[in-house]
Amino acid sequence: MLNIKNSQSHSQSNSASRSWNAHDTKWTLSLFGTAVGAGILFLPINIGAGGFWPLIIMALLAGPMTFLAHRGLSRFVLSSNNPDADFTDVVEEHFGSNAGRIISVLYFLSIYPILLIYGVGLTNTVDSFIVNQLDLASPSRVLLSGVLVAGMVGVMMGGEKLVLRAFGVIVYPLVLILAGLSIYMIQDWQVPDISVATDMAEFSRTLWLAVPVTVFAFSHAAAISSFTTAQKRHYGKEASAKSEQILKYTSIMLISFVIFFVFSCVFSLTPAQLLEAKIQNISVLSYLANAKDNALIASLGPLIAFIAITSSFFGHFLGAREGLNGLIRKQVNMKPAAINKLTIFILFTSIWAVSVMNPSILNMMEMFSGPVIAMILFVMPMYAVHKVEALAQYRGALSNIFVTIMGLIAISALLFSVFL
Repeated sequence: MLNIKNSQSHSQSNSASRSWNAHDTKWTLSLFGTAVGAGILFLPINIGAGGFWPLIIMALLAGPMTFLAHRGLSRFVLSSNNPDADFTDVVEEHFGSNAGRIISVLYFLSIYPILLIYGVGLTNTVDSFIVNQLDLASPSRVLLSGVLVAGMVGVMMGGEKLVLRAFGVIVYPLVLILAGLSIYMIQDWQVPDISVATDMAEFSRTLWLAVPVTVFAFSHAAAISSFTTAQKRHYGKEASAKSEQILKYTSIMLISFVIFFVFSCVFSLTPAQLLEAKIQNISVLSYLANAKDNALIASLGPLIAFIAITSSFFGHFLGAREGLNGLIRKQVNMKPAAINKLTIFILFTSIWAVSVMNPSILNMMEMFSGPVIAMILFVMPMYAVHKVEALAQYRGALSNIFVTIMGLIAISALLFSVFL
């Protein structure tokens, strides 16, 4: 009788822990905010310029790619025997110290350049708003970038609860504005001509090069380690099921809002216009504001960019701080609190310095980060499934083949665009 009661109690506990709650909502918003950064503003241009059918195919592939890849990375972090292990600890545990260091460096390098880009982007966005919308003189770049970067880093130093609260404040307006703008642009939709004969060589090339863009735009890998360790602390043995549930809802939310936004932008412009925007190297909102002379889009553009960059900055700072903490911890004998302060100082000063310099390195950084993201997010977890005994239960799934193939395509396409 006692065993039956215990079993019932355990079952009720599992059921309660798997029911949706405020903790899950906060992390869903956090992951969504990490993914929806500046990349979404360029996604319609990069995919839509290739025509209608590549857009349709990538829209169908984006959901499985996003969910399965991030689930694989989360499972990898959960596979450690140490309940407090983060990504850098897990790679060393499974692959040894030498390989662990290499993978940890790649992990950090997949996130850090994006953080620098967001520092530059946020400074430029606010400066442009002050000059163009407020009709004021451009402020000192040193002062402006210092205040903005210090403000964002200050939120990060406030701890996990403050960061999740900040995501909650930021992401809701972002979702509402994206959805509202997508609906507003329906009036300008043009039915694409699908009767035009398709050049299979050009179609294949467009589809191939669209894969890494999709990987980059939907990636929230920078926050996965922090997210997964938080679920281990909060849910214990139920962390795997809960992580998968939260990731599933995050992917659904991402695909629903982002794909709708992409379709609305692409249907509002012709392939020739999208190609022109790509040549001009401006965001789709900037091009829409210029091409259609729309006051609403012109005024909403800076706000969307500010919210998107800020939310994504928070998520990528989590990953960069964790990665750099792990690298420093492996090299020097310091207390964790001292390492964390050193990491924050390094990140703050470097982001501030690059924001002041304002280099034109967005494309170069994106190309560098893209293949590394694919290695860490797609290929490495699938390799671990076949090599690490703690992940043996996931072997043999067709999804492993799909994730591996998409990862290799992303790496090959980006390397092609860089070197050829």
